[in-house]
Amino acid sequence: MKINGNQIKIGNVLEHKGSLWVVTKAQAVKPGKGGAFNQVELKSIMDTTKLNERFRADEIVEKVRIDSENYQYLYSSDTELIFMNNQTYEQISLDEKLIEEKKLLLKEGMIVQIELYDGKPVGVIFPETVVLKVINTEPAIKRQTASSSSKPAILENNIRVMVPPFINNDETVIIDTNDLSYIKRAD
Repeated sequence: MKINGNQIKIGNVLEHKGSLWVVTKAQAVKPGKGGAFNQVELKSIMDTTKLNERFRADEIVEKVRIDSENYQYLYSSDTELIFMNNQTYEQISLDEKLIEEKKLLLKEGMIVQIELYDGKPVGVIFPETVVLKVINTEPAIKRQTASSSSKPAILENNIRVMVPPFINNDETVIIDTNDLSYIKRAD
C-alpha cells in the first residue's frame, strides 16, 4: 500500500531502500522556510541497523501489510524465545534481539501478538499493561508526600522502575509496556 510521507506513524513497517524497516519515531516538522517533512527513525527488521530519514509530505513510500496472530509465551532457550499459537498449537521461536529489553516483561503463559510478514515473524506487540511483583524497594520515609518524589524498585524479571514512596516489597504493580513506567498499584 502506498502512503504519503506525512502519513508515516510509529509502528508502521515500510519497504525502503530494498529492505523492511519499522518506524520507531516519527515527528512532523514545519520549518520556517521550505516545505514540511516527517523526521522518521527506522529500525531494520532483518538486523539491528537504525536509520534516520526525512520524508516530504508529497513523497510516496510503500507501507507493508503485516499480519498478526495471538501467541502464548512458553519459555526461553539460550537466545531464542518459544511461543505457541493457541489455535493451531504450532510453535515458533524468535530471536530475543527482536524485542530487545522488553523480553524482561515476558511471563510464562502471557499472550502477545506476533507480527508476521510472508509467514516470517518480524515483531511482537505486548499487552498495554502487565502486572508484576515488587521484589526489592526501599522502605517509605516518614513525612514524605506521595507527590514529592519516587523511589527505585526492582520487579520480578529484574525490571527496574520508579515507584511512589508508598509502594512496599511483595506488592504487585501495573506497568506500562510501552515505556516501562509505573501506572498504579494492582488490586
